[in-house]
Amino acid sequence: MRVKKQKRHRRAVRFYTACFGFRDPFKILCDGTFVHHLLANRITPADTALANTLGAPVKIFTTRCVLAELRSLGDSYSDSLNAARNLIAARCDHEKRKSAVACIMDVIGENNPEHFFVATQDAELRKKFQEIPGVPVIYGLRNALFLERPSTFQHEFAKTAEEERSHMTDLEYKMLKVKKKRVSTEETRDSSDANEENEENIFETQDIKSKVKRNKIDTKDKVQFKRKKAKGGNVDNNTRSRSRKRKRSRKSKSTTELNV
Repeated sequence: MRVKKQKRHRRAVRFYTACFGFRDPFKILCDGTFVHHLLANRITPADTALANTLGAPVKIFTTRCVLAELRSLGDSYSDSLNAARNLIAARCDHEKRKSAVACIMDVIGENNPEHFFVATQDAELRKKFQEIPGVPVIYGLRNALFLERPSTFQHEFAKTAEEERSHMTDLEYKMLKVKKKRVSTEETRDSSDANEENEENIFETQDIKSKVKRNKIDTKDKVQFKRKKAKGGNVDNNTRSRSRKRKRSRKSKSTTELNV
């Protein structure tokens, strides 16, 4: 039974944290009946008992109107009054004292902006908070503490709120249109810049090709002089001229000898 109760409590806590934004340390708003129940059943220390119930650290609050109501009940609630004075005082803007029920209802308001867990033994007050979205209720039974399951009204409210969050408002739709226009204009600018760069690259390549062709044509038009290779006949002519010169020198020597 204890394991099932813990699982049920953890499931309820996850519901309130996911759908209504509750965060630990959880804030517990107590009335006089709950403080009196803790002392009568010796559920102390109260912060550890509540932390074990919720599975997270807690801070316990009460109001000045609750303290005034406990003070008006006499000596039989003096211990409860002394215990409640040690709790953190939640902000209560009532100049004149109100009943604890009216004060807590005013603090919770229509949507529980402070994200309070309400701890009370008042059955009528627990029923009222089942019709207000995002108000978890804790109560005691003998020496055990329980967290009430979220009501069907709270489940339906959370579902409708989630559906509304999933749909865009008119302002969000207009903002999305403006963003789309900006993105489209930026894309067109980028594409035009890219096309201009491609055209410039094409013109540069064409200029380079035309220059290369001109250089080739100029080299073809130039007169190319080829060196003539020495033929074999030139060698024979040189040798003949040398032999002729030798013969002439011999003839001249012979004539000079005859004359002598």
